[in-house]
Amino acid sequence: MVKRSRILAFLLIVVLLGSTMGVTVKGILNNIKLGLDLQGGFEVLYEVQPAKKGQKIDKDILASTAKALDKRINVLGVSEPNIQIEGTNRIRVQLAGVEDQNQAREILSTQANLSFRDANDRLMMDGTDLKEGGAKQTFDENGKPSVSLTLKSADKFKTVTQEIVNSSPNVLVIWLDFIEGKDSFKAEAAKQDPKYLSAPTVNQVFNQNTVSIVGNFTAEEAQTLASLLNAGALPVKLKEVYSTSVGASFGEQALNETILAGIIGIAIIYLFMLVYYRFPGFIATITLSLYIYLVLLIFDWMNGVLTLPGIAALILGVGMAVDANIITYERIREEIKVGKSIKSAFQAGSKNSFSSILDANLTTILAAGVLFFYGTSSVKGFATMLLVSILLSFVTAVFASRLFLGFWVNSGFLNKKPGWFAVKKSAIKDIAENFDTLDLPTRFDKLDFVKGRRVFFIISGALLTVGLVLLLVFRLNLSIDFSKGTRIEVLSNNPLTTQTVETALNKHHITPDDIVISGDKKEIASARTKDVLSKDEIAKLKSDFKQEFGSEPNVSTVSPTVGKELAKNAFISLIIASIGIILYVTIRFEWAMAVSAIVSLLHDAFFMVAFFSITRLEVDLTFIAAVLTIVGYSINDTIVTFDRMRENMQKKKRLKTNQDIADVLNVSIRQTLTRSVNTVFTVLVTVVAMIIFGSPSIQNFSIALFVGLITGVYSSICVAGPLWYVFKTRELKKKGVIKTVKEKRKYSDQPQV
Repeated sequence: MVKRSRILAFLLIVVLLGSTMGVTVKGILNNIKLGLDLQGGFEVLYEVQPAKKGQKIDKDILASTAKALDKRINVLGVSEPNIQIEGTNRIRVQLAGVEDQNQAREILSTQANLSFRDANDRLMMDGTDLKEGGAKQTFDENGKPSVSLTLKSADKFKTVTQEIVNSSPNVLVIWLDFIEGKDSFKAEAAKQDPKYLSAPTVNQVFNQNTVSIVGNFTAEEAQTLASLLNAGALPVKLKEVYSTSVGASFGEQALNETILAGIIGIAIIYLFMLVYYRFPGFIATITLSLYIYLVLLIFDWMNGVLTLPGIAALILGVGMAVDANIITYERIREEIKVGKSIKSAFQAGSKNSFSSILDANLTTILAAGVLFFYGTSSVKGFATMLLVSILLSFVTAVFASRLFLGFWVNSGFLNKKPGWFAVKKSAIKDIAENFDTLDLPTRFDKLDFVKGRRVFFIISGALLTVGLVLLLVFRLNLSIDFSKGTRIEVLSNNPLTTQTVETALNKHHITPDDIVISGDKKEIASARTKDVLSKDEIAKLKSDFKQEFGSEPNVSTVSPTVGKELAKNAFISLIIASIGIILYVTIRFEWAMAVSAIVSLLHDAFFMVAFFSITRLEVDLTFIAAVLTIVGYSINDTIVTFDRMRENMQKKKRLKTNQDIADVLNVSIRQTLTRSVNTVFTVLVTVVAMIIFGSPSIQNFSIALFVGLITGVYSSICVAGPLWYVFKTRELKKKGVIKTVKEKRKYSDQPQV
């Protein structure tokens, strides 16, 4: 008898969820803040340096500097800037959506120390004499833009003007950021464009509290100066050690391309799940849609900033979220094949797949956590989205999928309908045979992974050796992230050539090390130089290139110090992630599996490095993110196999011969090979979509993931498993017999002799 109430409950929940998602998703999407790489803007990392001799940079100074920067950003009208204090002497500022990046850069870094001096550079007044909010943009008697200053004390200004009147020459020089021992009125007065703001002649004593700064200002420049003075002087000097800027056109194009890639990749996954898993696949598409909605909702609640790598993590997360569904559905199909009822198969499959899913997700969370801790800027955004994705994929795939499928199973509608689970009736055993799922035949029963282990080891060893030699010869094509220099990306309205871009750069006295042309219409060019451009050089470059090519270029600079730190942190993060995985797998499984798993992961990581060395693809921060993602993801596949090996060992209870160990390995890999291939396929679909349709900005990241996924599935099957066999046979040789089940102690109330 079919319990229609359960089916009705399912339909009501789905309709309720669907309508809620449909009504609210637009608002969520509009509310999510986009990073500077998606809407344009810039990021700069400042090293805070003393403004005066003997000044110490401590927490209070950093906090007051950050506060001063925040005031200045308010002048720009940028909504929700991101200002972070890093370490003991650095401040990172991220401004997404800022319209005039050159103006923003100037306003942020200008100290704005106002000073009034005589012709001999003697200090008469400074910014502390200015009334709070006392600077205003005005016009002089000739209609030219000027800045009006309201002072705290008219008496002090009277005294100052009295001294100036009696001096020779009788000028009151108004400076911004006067540098003692370097700047002087006499030197600047001889120049056509002096550094000081103005130098009016004082012929009479002024008993007033207002001063007017008149110069060759535009109205915008006068307003900027007034705003700067009102915001207050910075208590320190700021030195740029890292910066990156993205033009609005670049951001819009990257957003559109990456969303298209995501839609295509996700659509293919949905189609695959429906075709391969039938009705459970339909349930998976519902929960995956719920997963995507929840990720965006939680990210919005977190007030997170969505970046290009963040979208990539969301798309990648869809592929990873399918894993839990595939593991569960494969388990249910196995239970159906041994003759169990649909309801019993559903309960047993759900229960038996839980540990594999939990272990796989926890190891990926470990890698993502390390990436978050050691990552910077957009890489940290990628790690945040990856962590949110993993946690929510676990919730939706484990609980929501089982809840929804449970409605149908418990209704009785699916009774005696194994075809709805893509199981042929001819493949189902009679329950009376007492057949175990571990004994089910597979389509891979002829494959012997133990026998072929030497071939696998030789292939891997040869590839790694060749890779090492080529790596030593060619080395890595390191981006400026790990060395120093400037990266310039140009987006043009017309097709570009190397010569065109080189000529444009030479006009700015920039000699590029290399220029790469990309894009469907050859409209994108990327150039690198070892020189670190100053903020003035960047401003001039952005202005001229916008006029010449139609849009502002992306300009990123990295100082040598920061480059070394990024390289060091990348190495440390890989080591920590590896150690963490070894410890976790050792605790959950055994040391032989842990060592085999980590060798497999290092094999994958090195292969990715060697591939990038051979192909000369640029290695940047996103490459490190890709390596750590693969470290976390590759262990997923290995753990699914190890989990089945643990089951098969417990079934045997004792391993007495090498053949026993070989049987455990071969049977386990054969039984999990389908889900291994299917899980990596779903992630590969999203990655390939990003390579073909996604933004060029993350193409190298996507290629690294693709290479890592291919090598990951190979190493899980052909390296980790056979290596475990080698370790276990050595252990067997020492022990004679390996007990795989802990025997419970027998207790007796009889006296022991």
